[in-house]
Amino acid sequence: MTLVAILLLGVAGIGIAASTVFLGLSLLGVRKFRAQAWHQKQFAAVLSDSQLPPVSVLKPLHGLEPELEKNLETFFHVDYPAYEVLIAVDTAEDAALPIARAVCQRHPSIPSRVLITGEPPWPNPPAHAFARMTEIARYDILVTSDSDVRVASDYLRAVVPPLLEKSNGMLTCLYRGLSLGGFWSDLEAAGMSVEMSAGVLTANLLEGMKFGLGPTIVVRRDALEAIGGYASTGDYFSNDFVIGNFIAAQGYSVVLSRHVISHVVPPAGWKRVWQRQLRWACGTRCSRPKGHFGSVLTYSVPYGLFALAGAALLHHPWIGAICFAWTILNRLIESLVIGWGVVGDVECLRRPWMFPLRDLYGFCVWVASYLIRRMRWRDGRFELVADGRILVRDRYGNRVGVGVPQSAARAN
Repeated sequence: MTLVAILLLGVAGIGIAASTVFLGLSLLGVRKFRAQAWHQKQFAAVLSDSQLPPVSVLKPLHGLEPELEKNLETFFHVDYPAYEVLIAVDTAEDAALPIARAVCQRHPSIPSRVLITGEPPWPNPPAHAFARMTEIARYDILVTSDSDVRVASDYLRAVVPPLLEKSNGMLTCLYRGLSLGGFWSDLEAAGMSVEMSAGVLTANLLEGMKFGLGPTIVVRRDALEAIGGYASTGDYFSNDFVIGNFIAAQGYSVVLSRHVISHVVPPAGWKRVWQRQLRWACGTRCSRPKGHFGSVLTYSVPYGLFALAGAALLHHPWIGAICFAWTILNRLIESLVIGWGVVGDVECLRRPWMFPLRDLYGFCVWVASYLIRRMRWRDGRFELVADGRILVRDRYGNRVGVGVPQSAARAN
């Protein structure tokens, strides 16, 4: 029993020390982010409307999501001199199609078009949708975003100017989770606002941005063409990560924008949230295997629990209590400084205790990401190979191959 206690305390000590270092790095990341944001704001402030390039906003849709219409509406209320909105669905039977057309019709002053792309020929349907929309996009600044994103009126004025510098090939944004209700959705939203943001800020501090975040990616057409277009990302699950990785590898800079957007989290039960979180974690595990493995040391609360257990076994519970209290305080600081102070999630101010719970939950997701290979996404089964590409399975669970269309998997 003593050996178990010492082992628990040893793991707890390493984890608590590492998570404390991570907190310090994330706070330094906040400092760098604010400095970069100030420079971006100063640069944008001196630009006249005539100096702002026209842009194409690309929106892939799939199915009827909660508050989809409200999300789309925000893209038609953006204050920007010239832009178009392109929307894509896979089939004419997609439930999102009538909503997309209705929103476009309500805003005739904003050039818009709805495109039916057909069955995706690549395992990653959004990548195919982006490629098809790029073919008809009139402008060379392409703004892509997910369907569950909500933006402010100054969105384009904030995210476009950095790409006027030719060395910058791509830009991406932090985002806050906007839960539509329910405990598990609230927990997921807290992870977006704090856990995700802290990781991005730390990466930006240590090595700069070499990846993208799906809720918003802005890319120049020349940088996109340099990597072979969206086709180069079509086989990958984390296409947002790899497009930034590929563009950075071509010598372009990837910019972290000063602008923060809202990522809508629909009401969902435990199972659905767990599956979605696990799918994302598995994508990270395959796209950034070393980084994902090391991220176990960024959690805090689990190590506080290990300390509580180990100290109790040695009959010194006060040691465990002190360690556990620090791990909670660690996460509260991160929640308030990053969740509220950086991304502006008011729930992190109202309910900062949510993030310590999310921290424990995130640790469980991390563990589970090494115990599962097969997942479901949209209409197909798949698993990820070592480099993050999608290996598709048919409805019987048989391997169809890497890089085959989802329609082929459904047909088998």
